[in-house]
Amino acid sequence: MTRPADIYLRFLKLAEAVRGLPTLAPLDPLEERILELVARTNQAQQRLCVRDLIGTSELGSPATLHSRLKSMRAKGWIALADTEDARRKQVELTSAALTHFDKLSECLVQATRP
Repeated sequence: MTRPADIYLRFLKLAEAVRGLPTLAPLDPLEERILELVARTNQAQQRLCVRDLIGTSELGSPATLHSRLKSMRAKGWIALADTEDARRKQVELTSAALTHFDKLSECLVQATRP
């Protein structure tokens, strides 16, 4: 009999292998949290502007968040898109980031198989 913890541990092992593939540059823990927030917002079909993200104080100071967003753009994880207000930029996942989430989803499905 497989314990639920076994499934999760298999997923972690498979996900680690995906993270080791040479696709996008690795993220630091704060960048991973930002990426997850952007992905969840995207999944809910809501918009997330840089200003909204900067207002999320639990992620750090505005200067820290600006530097992380710049880093994540350079690494290819996110893109900034224009909005109807030229002063606001919307944070979006790149196609490479979406592919990464697709691979993680495949790992999750594979981990549930006996």
